[in-house]
Amino acid sequence: MGYIKAEEILPVEIIELIQQYVDGESIYIPRRQGHRQAWGTKTQTKQELLARNQQIYKDYLNGSRIPELAGKYYLSEKSIQRILSKINR
Repeated sequence: MGYIKAEEILPVEIIELIQQYVDGESIYIPRRQGHRQAWGTKTQTKQELLARNQQIYKDYLNGSRIPELAGKYYLSEKSIQRILSKINR
């Protein structure tokens, strides 16, 4: 998320109104309800995590133990357990 200077996009009247509530602070303006996107839609992260989790499950089925998987994938044992449980459902 990048920052945009208010002076570049907002009228002076709106800036002055906002300054009555926050003066010189950074604020987050959320998207309108209908314009929100689900997590992972802009990047491939969601697909990469799904592929990683499926590989963890495959490794587990092939005999790898939870502590070994935790070390291999740099995750906690609890995270590995959650992944295995979720895929197993």
